[in-house]
Amino acid sequence: MILNLLHIFAISINNEYKLLTLRNNIMKTPLLIAAIFFTGFAFAQEKKSDTLKTKSIEEVTIKKQVFKKQSDRFVYDVAASPITKGNTTFDILKQTPLLSSTDDKTLKIAGKNNALIYINGRKSNMDADSLVQFLKNTPAENIQKIEVITVPGSEYQAESSDGIINIVLKKKMNDGLSGNMRMSNSQNKFNGSNASFSANYRKDKLGISANLSGGENIQGQSYVLRNGNDLTYNQSVGDIDDPNKNLGGYLNADYQLNDNSNLALSWNTWANKSYNSTVNLFNTTRSYDDVNKEYVTNYTNSRNKEDARSYNNSVNLNYELKMDSLGSKLNVNAAYLNYRRFQFTDNKTYLANSLGDNLGLSQTIYQDLPQIINNFSGTVDYIKKFKNDFTVSVGGNYNKTKTNNDTKNDTYRENAVPPLKPEEHQPNHFIYDENIYGAYLTLEKKFSEKFSGKVGARYEITNSLGTSDAPESSVATMKHQEIKRNYNNFLPYLSFNYAINDKNNISYSFSSRMRRPSFWEINPVRNILTENNYTQNNPFVKASSTYNQELTYMYKSSYFLILNHSYYKDQITQVPLQGYPVSPDGTIGEQNVLRYIRTNFGDKQEMSAMLGVQKTFFKQYLTVNFNAGIQHNINNGTLAQDPTTGDTFVDKEGKPLVYTNNVKSTSVIIQTNNTIRLDKKKTWFLGVNYFYVDKQQIELGMLKSLMSLDLSLKKNWNDWTFAVNVTDVLKTNIVVIEDFQENGNNNYIKNDQFRRGMTVSITYNFGNQKVKKVRDIEGASDAIKSRTR
Repeated sequence: MILNLLHIFAISINNEYKLLTLRNNIMKTPLLIAAIFFTGFAFAQEKKSDTLKTKSIEEVTIKKQVFKKQSDRFVYDVAASPITKGNTTFDILKQTPLLSSTDDKTLKIAGKNNALIYINGRKSNMDADSLVQFLKNTPAENIQKIEVITVPGSEYQAESSDGIINIVLKKKMNDGLSGNMRMSNSQNKFNGSNASFSANYRKDKLGISANLSGGENIQGQSYVLRNGNDLTYNQSVGDIDDPNKNLGGYLNADYQLNDNSNLALSWNTWANKSYNSTVNLFNTTRSYDDVNKEYVTNYTNSRNKEDARSYNNSVNLNYELKMDSLGSKLNVNAAYLNYRRFQFTDNKTYLANSLGDNLGLSQTIYQDLPQIINNFSGTVDYIKKFKNDFTVSVGGNYNKTKTNNDTKNDTYRENAVPPLKPEEHQPNHFIYDENIYGAYLTLEKKFSEKFSGKVGARYEITNSLGTSDAPESSVATMKHQEIKRNYNNFLPYLSFNYAINDKNNISYSFSSRMRRPSFWEINPVRNILTENNYTQNNPFVKASSTYNQELTYMYKSSYFLILNHSYYKDQITQVPLQGYPVSPDGTIGEQNVLRYIRTNFGDKQEMSAMLGVQKTFFKQYLTVNFNAGIQHNINNGTLAQDPTTGDTFVDKEGKPLVYTNNVKSTSVIIQTNNTIRLDKKKTWFLGVNYFYVDKQQIELGMLKSLMSLDLSLKKNWNDWTFAVNVTDVLKTNIVVIEDFQENGNNNYIKNDQFRRGMTVSITYNFGNQKVKKVRDIEGASDAIKSRTR
């Protein structure tokens, strides 16, 4: 959708020397891919594999309980699953019970909301695009287990309203070296390649794990955008091609100071270069001429070019102290994030004829859109366990964030080019400072072998200040303004778990959360698609509140039923406003426009019922992960004014236009992931994955049904895995949104991201692959969850 297309985020390193070094490395991506893969053969010579021993290990691990329900989360033991080898982390997440992805970018829990990604109990500080690339380049062999927390407790910071996916990476506990290499090539509209190298090393008290991955691809999309009414019409049709080169990875070091304390350091880095990203759209506008009593049609071409690069560095220092033999512990974290994005866009509008031929340059808009984010955060968590199965957890957190957005917009019309003075000069230096103070207390009691409960609360104070420095002579939306926000939120939590017997389990959770706007949402940047069509971020967005209730029943740790109700107050979303803009001074615009405004848009309720099964059949020849459910949405939002400019909208006859969304919808959701073992030796596997999402009302209108059939074939040969994956076989995963307003306005979006394609991959595992149980990471799960977006 428009949002996924235009809101690209990125992250940076600390100094210009490193910037240039990473940039040069990215330019050598094809050589890097080959080097990463073939360098690993040196390790292969050192490995002395024992095939019979490996097979015996597989016989044991395959019998583990792969999927189970704990007090506040579902746990998927990836290391014991037959689907792991040869896949990426993102592939495994899409096949994890309760998780799904319809856009191959975001993950949803139980078919609703976007989930937050945690790694080893800590919230990932990567931006959205970097995180997706990281997950798609990290081999699934690195994962120990995946935890799905549908209703986060008080120990998690407030932004965790959408549920949490915690990825627990393996830790090598015995001395030696092990690792893997993976190389893949994908073909859909364009060709892309990726490679990764991962290693785990332990010597006595020191353990180190590292990953390096890189790749390049071109993300191609096609769009049909149409809006208007009986008297006006605006349509844009064309393609968007976004080349990307990526390089990044992580380094984790864990040192055992003594029998009771550990010190861990984690570093994540990612760099992206996207030069010569292009938008080519043919625009048709039609309006009714009241004088001549006829429709007038005009044609233009939008030829946009963007150069962007982004960098990401985040580091986290963790200290854990075990207090007693019962499991009491102290966890202290300190983290720093440095994020930078450098973006320059050149948006040209050409007059055209009905055949799409250029007739002359009409308008040029240059945009310089840098963004710098620095975040410091710290957490302290203390968990005290008593002999009577009573646990008290108390902790606090502090986050300090500063974003710097020094944007420039210059508009030239009637073939004017630099160095001529622009007709409109719109600089805007927006700085946002935010301080968050939080504290929580949870009490957990196991009353018997069957019944346990947990109650808690979090109290958070948020102080923020947004300042804009724009010259009075400009027409920027903000001029010397200050936006102050002060939140004081009390957020209670309650849950209980009752094991009826060894086969039946029931649990209930209630959680109240809040969501602060992401930093990119409040950065007042206008992303231009065509002359009359753009998206607008909004510095006036305020925090929203969420109230979740969930009832879960589980049978034999394989079958489950989840009933959920969520209420969102002042939800943060994107709203389309269209018509002739009327400025606060009463001036009416000459053209019908469409603006996608990021804002608070009323309230929303979601109710869902989900049935699922995760089980193996026919002596483990078939592994099934199946979810099916119903979701009911109740929307209640109205917007009549652009909050960034104060503009209202009227139709051609001067009647006020208001965007409303009071539509209810009920939709069916089906997801099934099946792994079929094709031979007795467990070397050949066939994957058949399918999802279907019925049409449902979202903020932009009615999202038409989506579905996708994916097939895969995998061969395990000693330490090698060869795989072929074919996605969206039927070419049915195409986004279509329609919206019809009572005032006569309509809006239509069709977005094809060319998801049908094929990926061929090779994975090689080297060293001693035996991995013991990782260090208890519950304390890390209660540790830092720093908010960066």
